[in-house]
Amino acid sequence: MGKQGGPRAMIVPYDGSEHSDDALKFAIRIAEKMEFKIVLVNVQPNIQTANVQRFFSKEEVENYSKERGIEVLAQTDAMTEKTLAPVEKAIRIGNAQTEICKLAKELDAYCIIMGSRGRSPLKGAVLGSVSYGVLHNAPCPVTIVP
Repeated sequence: MGKQGGPRAMIVPYDGSEHSDDALKFAIRIAEKMEFKIVLVNVQPNIQTANVQRFFSKEEVENYSKERGIEVLAQTDAMTEKTLAPVEKAIRIGNAQTEICKLAKELDAYCIIMGSRGRSPLKGAVLGSVSYGVLHNAPCPVTIVP
């Protein structure tokens, strides 16, 4: 049981990439068999820089980031509409590695299932930089789906 007394959570970071699609499909199969809930999370970068603040309020920037996150997570609707597992969506703003690990800790997540690479312009040597960071800092097991 999770912290709220419901099914344990599986965190699935989602950025709209093919790798995150594959991770979600894998997570759905596991969640249905193990009776877990899937928590899809999209992390938007924090774009609150001095130059941005000159032209936009903090609220406008947060709203923009949340709207982008909603658009990205909406891409999962077709994949999740027929699953038997409960699905929740979360949008975070900040460093992706940090926010994914923080969410996993907050929810006392059973595991994190994520793709090996995302849409980030930074490329790691073997794994994507976010995957690598989560793998080494997560408070729970991490499955990397190629």
